[in-house]
Amino acid sequence: METKLIVIEEKNIDEEAKRGLKEAGDIIKNGGLVAFPTETVYGLGGDALNPESSKKIYAAKGRPSDNPLIVHVANMDDLSKIVKEVPDSARKLADAFWPGPLTMILEKNDKVPYETTGGLDTVAIRMPNNQIALGLIRESGGYIAAPSANTSGRPSPTVAKFCVEDLSGKIEMIIDGGQVGIGLESTIVDLTSDVPMILRPGYITLDMLKEVLGEVTIDKTIIDSSSTQKPKAPGMKYRHYAPKGQLTIVQGSEKEVVEYINKETAAAKALGKRTGVIGTDESKEHYRADIVKSVGNRLDEKTIAHELFKVLREFDDENVDVMFSESFDDSGIGQAIMNRLLKAAGHNVKIL
Repeated sequence: METKLIVIEEKNIDEEAKRGLKEAGDIIKNGGLVAFPTETVYGLGGDALNPESSKKIYAAKGRPSDNPLIVHVANMDDLSKIVKEVPDSARKLADAFWPGPLTMILEKNDKVPYETTGGLDTVAIRMPNNQIALGLIRESGGYIAAPSANTSGRPSPTVAKFCVEDLSGKIEMIIDGGQVGIGLESTIVDLTSDVPMILRPGYITLDMLKEVLGEVTIDKTIIDSSSTQKPKAPGMKYRHYAPKGQLTIVQGSEKEVVEYINKETAAAKALGKRTGVIGTDESKEHYRADIVKSVGNRLDEKTIAHELFKVLREFDDENVDVMFSESFDDSGIGQAIMNRLLKAAGHNVKIL
């Protein structure tokens, strides 16, 4: 299969761009797949109401078929057409955060095939805050099932070239809309339980959700790969975001972390391995690895979130065998950053 690449600027949706979006929408209507930008990461889109399209998404990604897909909509009216009911909690969250990086889990109705929900009676839904994504959703019929547009398990793509690396020849089209704004996937909150529960942390934090809903909890359980329990949200069960090399997260004081990482990278170099370190603007000068990358100022969590997947992908491009990352504060957006790092490292953490 030949994959067509088109370029669209979100701030300049001109007539040519509209024709490109219509072409992409027709591909999805006809059962094909299109990679496209959102404000979080690039998504791999297919017709959410077509079970064959969902099967194609799983096949293109190499994704386990019990890992649910997120359904993307472009307006609130479309939500009520695919769920049994829209609770007040969903309306409140939509008023506060849609369009935006928040996914809600609700009870599905018969229009949504089990192939899209990973066999569950619930469906994950969000409205992205990106004009290219919203235009594509409308052109495709209103419902796009879209996980991140990467090979399953690899770091999620924040620029189109990473979609090309993973999916060229497997899907019909990739829309290059430039680098995404946030860089981490959406927060997922389950609204089918008695108390709303965060199943995946993201840009919309626990405190932000509590301001709207009052009581909100976080699912602290870890479902390992041997579990027979079905995951209700993407990323709960399987290893995600993993670079090709071995990643270790190091926790401790700045001095301890720098000394430990420099000692370990020296040992890895002596074995002929290529080494990399994920640091910050404050610490990057202290490391002696082959490649040292900063994800930004330690106090600027939004920049760290924006850069994390990009840095992990760059390490792959640069054939890094052994990587070390500093740890980050696990409150606010930092909780989402550490969630992704821990999954990328397979929970390989060194505490000093």
